[in-house]
Amino acid sequence: MSHESITLPRTKEKQKEKLKKQPPYHVILLNDDDHTYDYVIRMLKVLFGYPEEKGFQMAKTVDTTGRVIVDTTTLERAELKRDQIHAFGPDPLIARCKGSMSAIIEPAE
Repeated sequence: MSHESITLPRTKEKQKEKLKKQPPYHVILLNDDDHTYDYVIRMLKVLFGYPEEKGFQMAKTVDTTGRVIVDTTTLERAELKRDQIHAFGPDPLIARCKGSMSAIIEPAE
């Protein structure tokens, strides 16, 4: 029996190389007056896995500045995350709320 070792390509390293080649994009959440902090915090936890404290800080930023970067990633993932924000639905705590918050994507550079 031979004890030659076979080196398999490391998938994670290849994925990192692929990510480096793609220009990064920001997913930017836009402010409105039809969603509560609770909604923003819950949405960011569900869609991005952010803990409540980080969600609160982002909710505060979007409330005070009108926008906040919620993720920086590949174009494909940024489009997915933007679409997930748009599909998250209305805020049940605000009766006049008709739908999800808005988000845009922009090149990060």
